[in-house]
Amino acid sequence: MDLMPFACCAATGICVAGIAFANLDNYARAIDFVERDLAGRLRSLRASTRHVRRWINAWLAIVLATLLTMWIGFDALVFALCAALLMCAGPWYLVRRLSAARRQKIEDQLADAMVMFSSAIRAGLSIPQALELLAVECPRPISQEFTQISGAYQLGKPLERTLAEAKDDLKSENFVLFAAALLASRESGGRLNETVERISQSVVELQRLERKVHAETAQARKSAVYMAIVPAILLVVYYFVDPQNTELLFVTLPGQLILSTAGMLNLIAYLWALKILNADI
Repeated sequence: MDLMPFACCAATGICVAGIAFANLDNYARAIDFVERDLAGRLRSLRASTRHVRRWINAWLAIVLATLLTMWIGFDALVFALCAALLMCAGPWYLVRRLSAARRQKIEDQLADAMVMFSSAIRAGLSIPQALELLAVECPRPISQEFTQISGAYQLGKPLERTLAEAKDDLKSENFVLFAAALLASRESGGRLNETVERISQSVVELQRLERKVHAETAQARKSAVYMAIVPAILLVVYYFVDPQNTELLFVTLPGQLILSTAGMLNLIAYLWALKILNADI
């Protein structure tokens, strides 16, 4: 039995372990950065941030086990590295997409919330009472934000600080205008309901333009999806046409490099297309 491959793997593992042990401080700093980023995005989703570091370490252990399994068990180092890279980036990308989707939903609901707020002020309610009304009557997820604001204010936190924290969490330009109108009216007076109504009208017009752009680029986004799927379909077709040569893409190192590079470039092209088509108005 040839023990050379196992000896090479063992030597490589020892070298990797030694490098990892020598760079524990760098690893800790990297984990701190990832933990802060994920915790901030989870807070924007109103999700629990407890044990984030523990989950990160557990996921990295799964990634390492997958890499070693594909490398040693299937002799596919290139595929193992690509899988490890995708597994590391996948959860972060998913949380980022969920955070962006929730933020966009809040943007869509903000205009109606401001109209309701304006009506409440016109009916004689104070600013805290109007915010509490929004927390009860508005749909999710924007009701969660107003619940947070109203609850913090009732616990004694100043309204200025509460709105500032909400602006940091939401990162919404429209909410920044809404909060500025509240603070300006609180400090210098004025007809708050009319100011909020004008802001809501501007927000509605911006949303109309965004929906128009989104509708006009819908076909291009479908084309990007088709372009991302076509290479995989062609690979399956080539397997039935010439299975012997197609199999070399999976069992030889040059083939794995070619296939992995093509897959990564295809993924980058798809994400780039989505970035270009995501117009910022």
